[in-house]
Amino acid sequence: MNRKLRDKLFARCKEMEIPLVGVAPVGRWEHPLFQPWMPREFYPQSIYPEARSVIVIGLPVTLPVIETAPSILYHELYTTVNILLDQYTYRLAEFLTGQGYPSMFIPRDGYGSAAVLEENPVAFFSHRHAALLAGLGTFGVNNMLLTPGYGPRVRFGSVFSTADLPPDPLITEDLCTHCMRCVRSCPAGALDEDAYPEGLTDKRACLSQNISLRQRYINPCGICIRVCPVGKDREVFGRQDPSLYTDKEKYPLHHRAWKHVRSYGGKREN
Repeated sequence: MNRKLRDKLFARCKEMEIPLVGVAPVGRWEHPLFQPWMPREFYPQSIYPEARSVIVIGLPVTLPVIETAPSILYHELYTTVNILLDQYTYRLAEFLTGQGYPSMFIPRDGYGSAAVLEENPVAFFSHRHAALLAGLGTFGVNNMLLTPGYGPRVRFGSVFSTADLPPDPLITEDLCTHCMRCVRSCPAGALDEDAYPEGLTDKRACLSQNISLRQRYINPCGICIRVCPVGKDREVFGRQDPSLYTDKEKYPLHHRAWKHVRSYGGKREN
């Protein structure tokens, strides 16, 4: 395995200020960690047969911004992070190719529009599962990947490479606390109280909610990742008290601020 190339890659990620990076060998897709698992055509080696490693990067979604969701502020942050992910994974793929190991970036969103997802609510590759297999986190009840540093408030992008890179260890501890705040808070009722993977998200209910918000220019929803208690970012921003999101009398300044942001930049709800 190419340890020197891995060191160069991680040094490049540090220069680019990418906080989360992990490597998974493509063979890990062959050994499902739970059921149901994805069909073989969604494996990286089925998309790029020469692939030997998948490099996954993660960028955090700032907690005080997502607390305003749904809002134009969160919408713009979401868009910005997605653009950066595509740029960074493209640059890393080109870096690896320049080192003599042909590589390709995988765009953050593998679909054309919400209308496309209504017909077929699946992308051609799952960055969340790639991040799981690259040792960056574990799945939660909300069907999102939870990370130690940011909980589910992370967006992921991937690079397929012919380089045989040393992998990162999987996280074996279940990071989800099973508090069910995501289930109770979901405005679309898309979540089940059974822990993942038995209780899969109702994708169409979630999609319908986001289409409605898109029409008002304040998508995505983001509520299930806002209330999740997992992540060191809660300590960083002083957000350990879960009643922050429900007790307006105890936290009037926060609720006033969120109401202000939500009142502008998008169409009002009919």
